Formats: sequence, C-alpha cells, structure tokens
Amino acid sequence: MWSRGFSSQAGASSGDKQDELEEGFSDLEVPPEADKKDLDLTSDESSDEDTIDAIGLSEVEADAKPEEPIKKSQSTLLKALLVSPRVDVAGATKKWLNDGNTLERSELFYVLLSLRKRKLYTKALQLLEYVEESKLFDLGERDYASRVDLVAKVHGIYKAEKYIENIPASHRGEVVYRTLLANCVAIANVKKTEQVFNKMKDLGFPVTVFSCNQLLLLYKRVDKKKLGDVLTMMEKENVKPSLFTYKLLVDTKGAARDIEDMEKVIQAMQADGIEPDLLIQATIARHYIFGGYREKAEAILEQIEGDDINENRSACKFVLPLYAFLGKKADVERIWKVCEVNARLDECMSAIEAFGKLGDVEKAEEIFENMFKTWKTLSFKYYNAMLKVYANKKLFDKGKELAKRMGDDGCRLGPSTLDSLVKLYSDAGEVEKADSILHKLSYKNKIKPLYTTYLMLLDSYSKKGDVHNAEKLFSKVRQMGYTGRIRQYQLLLEAYLNAKTPPYGFKERMKADDIFPNRAVASLLAATDPFNRKNAMSELLD
Repeated sequence: MWSRGFSSQAGASSGDKQDELEEGFSDLEVPPEADKKDLDLTSDESSDEDTIDAIGLSEVEADAKPEEPIKKSQSTLLKALLVSPRVDVAGATKKWLNDGNTLERSELFYVLLSLRKRKLYTKALQLLEYVEESKLFDLGERDYASRVDLVAKVHGIYKAEKYIENIPASHRGEVVYRTLLANCVAIANVKKTEQVFNKMKDLGFPVTVFSCNQLLLLYKRVDKKKLGDVLTMMEKENVKPSLFTYKLLVDTKGAARDIEDMEKVIQAMQADGIEPDLLIQATIARHYIFGGYREKAEAILEQIEGDDINENRSACKFVLPLYAFLGKKADVERIWKVCEVNARLDECMSAIEAFGKLGDVEKAEEIFENMFKTWKTLSFKYYNAMLKVYANKKLFDKGKELAKRMGDDGCRLGPSTLDSLVKLYSDAGEVEKADSILHKLSYKNKIKPLYTTYLMLLDSYSKKGDVHNAEKLFSKVRQMGYTGRIRQYQLLLEAYLNAKTPPYGFKERMKADDIFPNRAVASLLAATDPFNRKNAMSELLD
C-alpha cells in the first residue's frame, strides 16, 4: 500500500510542489517550505548520537560496547587525548600506556564514542590507526568498519573506499560496505551511493533494511520520485520496514502536505506492530501544525504527554517547542514548571527555543543564565540555542555580544553556531559581512557549513540581483560537496532574473550536473531566456 502511494507521486501535483521545496540536512527536519525562522524547532546540527544511529555505528561498535558504562571521570586516556595536540594522538596514547595503564576494549569504545560526540574525528581516527598498527587487539569487521567511517569523515569517501582494499578479505563484509554507503549518503553523492549499493549486491550481500533506509534518506533529499522504486524493491526482496523507515516516510508525506497519505503510512506502521516513539509522534504533530490541522496536533500532544507529564519527563523536551509553534504560552509555562526545579540540559534548550519562539526573550535569557548555576561549563550548542533566539528576533547587538562571550568562554564553533551568526548579520542587512564570517570562520575552524547556511546567503544575493557574488557562492557550495540539489540552481536563476541579466548556457550547466528542472526552475528558465519573447524578463519584472 505505502509502496504504491510513493510510486504514484511522480506525476501528482503534490509531488511537483514537493520538488520545488528545499530541505536541509536534518533527517527529520521541519517542513521545508516553512519560514526559515521556524527551522529552530529541531537543531539543524544533528547530535552525534543521531549520527551514530543513522549510519549504524551503534551496531558497528557493538562488539566493543562495555557492559558497565564508564564514567567520564574514570577515563584517563580520554583526558590525555583531549589535551594532546591533534597531530600527536599516537604519542599521547603511547605515553599513557608506558605510564602503566592497560587499554581494554571497553575503554577504547568509550573513548572513541566520546571523541565522536565532540566531532574530534581526526583524533578518533589516529587512535584507531595506532591501535591497529600496534596490534593491541585482534580487529574484527566492526573495528575495520569504524575506521572506514572515520577515514570517510576526515579524508573523504574515496580514501575510505581505498582503505577497504587493505582490509583482510575475511573482514571485508556487509558492515564495512554499508558504512561506506552511509557516508556517501551523508554527503548526498547519488552516483557513488548507487555504485556502492550495486557493488554490495554484486558481492552477494543481502539487501538489508539499513541499506534501504540509506537510499530512502538520500532520495528524500535529492529525488523524491525514486522513493517508490526503493519501496518496491523492499517488497520484492521481502525487507520489512523499520521504525526509521517509517520516520522517513511520515516526514516525507508530511513535508509535502499530504496529510492523508501520511496518516496511511502511520496506519501501515501500526499494522506492522511498530508503535511510534516520541520523536515520530513529535514529527507527526509538527506536520499537523504546519499543515493547519490544529486539533489533530493538539490531540497528538496530549498522547505525547500521557496521563501525567510529571511521570513522563522524557516528553517535555518534545512538547515545549511544539506548544510554542501553536502559540500556547500557558502550556509552555505549564510544562516548564514541571522541569524548572531540576531541569535537564535538553529541557533547558527546548525551553529557550520555545520562549524565544513566543517572543519572551527575557524568559529565554533567564533560563540560559540559570543553567550556569547548575552546570559550571556548557557546550556550544546551549549557547547556540540562545544565539538562535537573538538571530530569529533580529536582536543584532545582543547576538554580537553573545558571540563574543562564546569566544571568551572557549566555546568550539560548530556549523549551527555559524548558521546563526550568518543569519544574524544577513538579517541586519550586512550580507557581505555574513559571507566573510562564513568563509573565514569555516576555514579557520575546519568546519563544513550547513547547506541551509549557504542557501540563506544565496537567497540574500539573489534578492539583490548580485549575480557576481551569487555565482561565487554557488561555486563554493559545489566545492563543499553539496551537489544534486535543485534549490541552489533556482536561487542562482533568481539572481539573474532580478539583475535583468540573461544566464547564457544555464540549461547546459544543469544538464551537465545531471539536474533536471522542476516547474519553478522551468518557469525561471523561460523568464530569463533572452530569446523567449513571450516571457521576456522585462515583461515579468515590469
């Protein structure tokens, strides 16, 4: 049933509309056509826990997972690596061993996971390289797969593919290749993803729900018409959908405003005996909200809360921003009252976002400052929650002051922080300054900006008709590996339209990039075609 539903969308008007919309990199983002200021419902920089789940690293390193969790204070190796120079992880590890310490698998797992969470992928890779070269353990397939993942993150997918050739044949199995597959999906490299998937089939590996989910995740971002093909293949190969499969399908239908079909997907999920978790319930509620189904959204929120929110604290972080999107300040205050006395970090962050959305900046600031009374130091993402509030409310001076404070407090700059800074300056009309900040800080801190950050700037140049800077930024987007998405071409065309300048050879550029125009881009191509008298640019603009 759900396979036919997605297969049929290729020729439907809702599918055409969906193609005109653009999404960020978040797996379960807000509806793409929602206003950019609404993107703070969920963090656009997904946590490393999400990343580990998405690419299967919870399984890749499962063999090494300790039965008893190691406390942060107990790992002296982690402390040694965190203070060591990035280029001397091997030296720091060797010294730690020479001091009489013994490296157990459980500690190795913990340290690698902790480094991943901090996005210190280079250090994690160097640690694994040292372990492999020193022969401290007999490595298994999952150990090699973990290294494949880190090589892909640090050096790129082609180096990761090359590394696979050096893995002993007995350990070069499905887990190794699916890790490479997931990294190809992460950078939206359609051609390479399909090559790796086909190679896995040629090698005789079974078609798994994990690999199918990766294809769904990819096509959800770049070519929704292919979703039906993947679902048909899953039926043919008798691959049962997982909870993550249904999350993707629910979000895709919801983002297209196809609420009826979204509800059919939910029914199919329940018929398969899979109950929605809090995240998918929140996703459903969010699509009801943006689709204008207020009563249905409120009903879902009641389900999420349960009989007693005091006994269901894990739901608080989900419902706080959702009530804010409904404009229900009393409910936001009610939920926050449950959390306030012994608030958890994620609840504080949701509350800052919720009160910020409601326009109560003072309350958001109060919660932010009170966090320092409980936790002496905070990671960058909590500062960034407050920075987003300032950016969304166009409080330029306060945003600049907080950004300076982040630097003084030694906060590590991440893609979402950079996104908020760019928004702060762009909304203040300082587009060139925002562009300068984007390039200088991303280069200095060796971070890859979010796709949505580039789109924000590209949109600003487009509205100004600044073709020169729009083209420069467009080239940068491609250099950063963000290819295969039509939105950047649409914004560049709009820059030409607003500049009243014909984009000679644009159709050929798109064809060379294997990008095919949707209705919106086709209209722009016609409007900017100097040889198309019927739809001349001047007529449209006048």
